[in-house]
Amino acid sequence: MALHIPKAPGVPQMLKDGARMFSGLEEAVYRNINACKQFAQSVRSAYGPNGMNKMIINHIEKQFVTSDAGTIIRELDVEHPAAKLMVLASQMQDSEVGDGTNFVIVMSGALLEAAEELLRLGVTTSEIADGYERALDKCLEILPELVCYEIKDCKNFDDVARGVKPSIMSKQYGNEDFISALVAKACIGILPEKTTFNVDNVRICKILGAGLLQSEVLSGMVFKREVEGDISHITEAKVAVYSCPVDITQTETKGTVLIKSADELLNFSKGEESLLEKQIKDIADAGVKVVVAGAKFGDMALHYLNKFGVMAVRLNSKFDLRRVARTVNATVLPRLTTPTAEELGYCDTVHVDELGDTRVVVFSMNSVESRMSTVVIRGSTDNYMDDIERAIDDGVNTFKGIARDGRFVAGAGATEIELAQKLLQYADTLPGLEQYAVRKFAVALEAIPRALADNSGANATEVVNNIYNAHRENQKFAGFDIDTENNGVCDAKEKGVLDLYLLKYWGLKYAVGAATTILKVDQIIMAKRAGGPKPKAPAGSDDES
Repeated sequence: MALHIPKAPGVPQMLKDGARMFSGLEEAVYRNINACKQFAQSVRSAYGPNGMNKMIINHIEKQFVTSDAGTIIRELDVEHPAAKLMVLASQMQDSEVGDGTNFVIVMSGALLEAAEELLRLGVTTSEIADGYERALDKCLEILPELVCYEIKDCKNFDDVARGVKPSIMSKQYGNEDFISALVAKACIGILPEKTTFNVDNVRICKILGAGLLQSEVLSGMVFKREVEGDISHITEAKVAVYSCPVDITQTETKGTVLIKSADELLNFSKGEESLLEKQIKDIADAGVKVVVAGAKFGDMALHYLNKFGVMAVRLNSKFDLRRVARTVNATVLPRLTTPTAEELGYCDTVHVDELGDTRVVVFSMNSVESRMSTVVIRGSTDNYMDDIERAIDDGVNTFKGIARDGRFVAGAGATEIELAQKLLQYADTLPGLEQYAVRKFAVALEAIPRALADNSGANATEVVNNIYNAHRENQKFAGFDIDTENNGVCDAKEKGVLDLYLLKYWGLKYAVGAATTILKVDQIIMAKRAGGPKPKAPAGSDDES
């Protein structure tokens, strides 16, 4: 009989073999803080216009070269539970504002680093968390006073381009004027009068070749496909959209047909053909000039479409089908029926174009108000175009923020230093131990201008001192000037370095939320991993185990 070995008393007794547990300050809190510091450190060097790129190869071996924190953390499969909380906070920022993901991670990393020093001095985690919450409330109270610019009219091209430019500048420094003009044109063209702005209505089509400056904005949609039939250009077209194949319809029930003579065989296939011809003739008679389908066009159907002068476009993606329907204002029909006037869409021109050596189908609207606009990006490599796409995506999200709340605060670290200065004064009025946490919060805010300075090759300490000095002389909007050689300071408002008010508001909230949650963890209990077969080693691997 096997010898029964009793388990050690305590938590291991309750859990399966292989479970792990870490508790207390040393094991849990410092471990978590360390992991988060490392994680924030790696993303921090990608912050700002002079941020370095990261090369990431994800789990399916797709390569990314980018300085966009949102993409970096999405493609890195972060396993550590505490670092995961930071990732979640930054993803919340991405879905709420669409930009400022790096700000959240750098900020929460700095807060945790500051907390570690306080913990070593003997301040408890709950007091630090309370102090951080108080400091956050104070920051959100001060923030509206620091608004330096507001966009009242979202249709004003120059204002929008100015507001969108800084968010693009941080990804594509040097091309920001051109890209912000593209984004402003694309967004203003589809801004609805009453409802809110939908980010999904600005599409991006990447076509290899030429250079970035050959990129353009079209009102309508562009697809990297060929048309199915012979007709390749139609103007003032009524459009019918089907989600089914355009072909001889299969019957619902199965049946056996007994054919006794050659005449019967001829008549049988003729019947099928004439039925299809009648269906397509009815569609053409309804005034339809373009048929868009989500599945295949049969050879016979194509023959009749060409005969009646109807253009045929096939889209494999059901999402693209919905977007086309939204662009041309049509209804997607599930069966090959004759569309009514309400179900038909309208498009000014549908034509095949050639960009570089890529053939595209363009649905373009000439009217000022269009439901969709497409930015056609040109570039020499896929990686480069992906990076431009991410910059445009940030710009479009910034426009969405402007449409909701057009207020801006000064960028370049000016807002953070002003908040830090006000917090240091506020800390002096607090009686309890929270004042130390509030002071540390002020120090953590310096991480943003420090990161900007470090990435630009300037002396961070000197830069922060210079900004503080400027703020003491009541220059509220003084921030780090990335163009100077001697750790200089500039007026961020005059230079046009602006950050969305919403971005700072939510960014601070999520950063503090993540930091305080991580601080309040005092035990990590990890159950045994679910068993299963080991993943197969990749081909060419000599790993025998």
